[in-house]
Amino acid sequence: MENADTPNYSLIFGQALKARRMALSVSQEELAYRAGVDRTFISRIERGIRQPTITTIFSLSQALEISASELVKDVESLAAGTPSP
Repeated sequence: MENADTPNYSLIFGQALKARRMALSVSQEELAYRAGVDRTFISRIERGIRQPTITTIFSLSQALEISASELVKDVESLAAGTPSP
C-alpha cells in the first residue's frame, strides 16, 4: 500500500525505461525482441501497469546497452525530481 509521500515507482520505472528506449531510437517491439519479452509487456511496464522482475530488469538494461544500476539510478533521479543524464 502506497501513501501520499511514496512515489509511484511502477510509473517512474516506466518513464525511465521509455526515456532510455527513445534515446536509442528503438521501438517497443525491438526492445522486447532484444530483451526476450513480449512487446505488450514493454508497453505495460512503460505505462506503469506491470512491474518487471529483477531478471527482467537485467534483460532490459542489457537490451538498452546500460547496466541495471544505471536504469535504477534513472528511476531514483526521476523519483527525486532531478533529471537523469
